[in-house]
Formats: sequence, structure tokens, C-alpha cells
Amino acid sequence: MTAASQWLHATTGRIAGDAHSWLTAVHWTHDLATKGLYTPTQTHGPKWGATTLAIAQEIARLKVCRPGIAYLMRKLRLSERSVQYHLTMLRETGLLVYRSKGTRARGVAPQASVYERTIPAAFDEEHGIRTVGEGVQRRPVGAASESRTVLGRLAKKAARKVRRRPPRTAVSGRGRCTPMEGGSTGTSSADRTYSPPESKLASGNGKSSARKSVNSVPRKLNKIGRRYQLAKELIQTVPWLQRASVPRIAWIIRHVAGAGWTALQVQAIAEQERPILASQVHRPSGLLANRLGSLHNLYDTPARRQTAVQAWQDSLTQEKARHHEAAQHTDQVQHATAASVRNLMAEAVRRTRALAYGPRPGDEEGAFTIDCENDTPPLNLEDLDPSWIKQVRADAAKDLSSITIALASGLNERDARRLYTNWLVDQAIVAERTLTPAF
Repeated sequence: MTAASQWLHATTGRIAGDAHSWLTAVHWTHDLATKGLYTPTQTHGPKWGATTLAIAQEIARLKVCRPGIAYLMRKLRLSERSVQYHLTMLRETGLLVYRSKGTRARGVAPQASVYERTIPAAFDEEHGIRTVGEGVQRRPVGAASESRTVLGRLAKKAARKVRRRPPRTAVSGRGRCTPMEGGSTGTSSADRTYSPPESKLASGNGKSSARKSVNSVPRKLNKIGRRYQLAKELIQTVPWLQRASVPRIAWIIRHVAGAGWTALQVQAIAEQERPILASQVHRPSGLLANRLGSLHNLYDTPARRQTAVQAWQDSLTQEKARHHEAAQHTDQVQHATAASVRNLMAEAVRRTRALAYGPRPGDEEGAFTIDCENDTPPLNLEDLDPSWIKQVRADAAKDLSSITIALASGLNERDARRLYTNWLVDQAIVAERTLTPAF
């Protein structure tokens, strides 16, 4: 069959109803190839034979006919080129047709081709098989009486399992049957066997000499083991070294490991210039090599290293204290600022309400309260100065926090939307939700 006819929509054969009937057609094609009635189109490579039948048997076992080349290579111990040759022969004889062809796109896992097991139309014509239906969905309903014997013989062949010839192996490793000197009738000391005396038999109470004594003392590390041990400790304890490779770190600290440094001493001396944040480190091993450099020559005694560790720990304590003091000062400033702004906004809301509805009983300077539930009359913008409203909206557009402060001070959302417009109030609410941390 030509390459264009090796597809399900273009084949003249029919889909095999079961694996056994398909193997019957495969053995019929094998008999034709043995008689020389079928010759592959390729002039090189293997020919039709036992390997082709073995591949056909593996294909017949599949529920979905998707025989990947890697699967057949692993199953039958064949090369990739051999599997491709035999699949080509099965397609040329009309026994396999493409349902969908595999893909080999770059960056995507390769997909195996999906085949359909088909029986060629020549097989039906040769044995007088009658079919019903149309196209590839035809099914057999009978066969010529003179072909039943041939079909029975092919069915027996299909039921048997084909075994491939084992590959040839070298025989140079076999020992010779006869010694190098003398004839085959020569005697050897190994041809006589005898039983040992009872005095040399084991009593069963003794211990085997092959048993090794268990030593509970841990093995002492050499210089290489010490490097790897210190590298593992550094990766586990130092935050900015957690993504590093153990062999690479072991090579960088080879000098300090031999001098008896500890993981705390390595971290303290590496961070003595300035602290290191793990989020800012892109190559931990390179940073460690740069920070250590030749400092093993400077800190060559345990006392010097202990002094460096103490200074590093004191600097961390002082830095934490400075951060805590700065945070407290910032909180006080923010609290004072927020309180003053709230007072100003409360006064502005009080005056706005006073202009709109007149002074309320009990309103005093600096003691303004709003009852949002009982204050039902809406804010009337016509009673307010348009220039003042315009200025208030311009200030709110520059700083949305003024709207949230006004809402927190007692201005209800209905009046806020009338005064600041719906768009500015919605923006202020969204901004407040975004800045509010979730706990």
C-alpha cells in the first residue's frame, strides 16, 4: 500500500473484529513473504520474519492500538530503527493503518501514533470471505468451503506464540574442556571426591569466622568528611544558604573546615560587614566565597573567632533595639496624626450639618457626635457653598483617606456619597480594604 493509503479513511481493508482474526491475516502475509510474494519497499534494513510476528503479537495485546516505539524497544529488546522498519512493513501490507499520527513538537512530550488493526481486502478475496456492511466497518459472515482448511491452519499458527531466536553471544569466555597439556584421558586432582573425617565436622555450637565484630565507636571523620559535615550544618542553620549545593559549599569552606571552625563562626564572620537577607541572595555559594575570602588567615585562633562571634551577636541585638525604638516612634506619630485629623474632620462634619439643618441641641465645640441611625434627613447640597463643596471634593480626590476618616468619625455613607460623589467613596472603600491586613 502506498503512503497515502495507510490511513483509516483511505484504506480498502476492514477493521479486525478481534486480535485472533488479525493475527490470522498476519500469518497469511508471513507465508506470502516467505514465498517471496512480498518484498518491502526499503532496499536496506531487516526483512519480514520472526521479529515482525513478535511485534504483531505485542500489538495484538493492546486494548488501544498505540504501540509506542520506546515501549516496543523495551519489551522486545530491539533498536529504534528495527522497530520503525517492522512497523513500516505492517503498514505497507495493509495490516496497520493510521488513525492519528504521533507528534514530535519541541518543548512538548512526544505522542505515539494511534493505529487501527485492519485485514487487507486481498485476504478476503483469497479465501472467499463474504462480508456485510460498508467501508472499514465490514464484518465477515462466511467463507468459501475450499478455504476453510487453509483458514484453520492459519488460525492454529495465530494461536501459537512466536519466539524470537536468542541473540548470539560470545563463546570466548567459556573454559576449555581439556587441559592445555596432555590428552583428555589425563587425571586431575579434582576428579576424586571424598568425605571429610568426623573430627573435622562442625559441631554446630561454634561461631562463624565470617561474622564481623560490631564496633560501637563512631568512625572518625577525615578532612573530606569534616568539610561535608560543616557544609550540611551551614545549609540547615543559615537561612540564605538553604538553596545551596552541599559539594559546592564543602569546597568553599575547605580551609575553615580544616582549621576547626564551627557553623556559627562561619555565619558570624560572613555577616560581620552587613546582614544578609535570604530574599536578596541569588547565588548563595558565590556570596559565601566572596564574604569569606582569605579571612581564615586573619581569624587563625579560636579566641579571635569567638571575639568576632560576640561582636556579631551584639550588633544584631543593637539593630533589633533600634528597629523597635523606630517602630514605636512611628506608631506614636501615626496615632497623633490620625487623632488630629479625626478631630478636624469631626469639626468639618459638624459645621456641614449645622449649615444644612441648623445647630442641634447639645452640639458644642470639640464635642461633636453624630447619631447615624436617628439622623434620617439626607444632606442637601443646595444649602452648602458650591465653592466649598468643590474644594472638599478636590481635596478628597488627592487624599482618599479623608473620606475614610470622615466615615469613621460619624458621617454616614449616604451623606458621604452626596458630598464626595459615589466614585470617590467607592475608591476610598476599596483602598481601605486593600491596605487593611488580613489576620
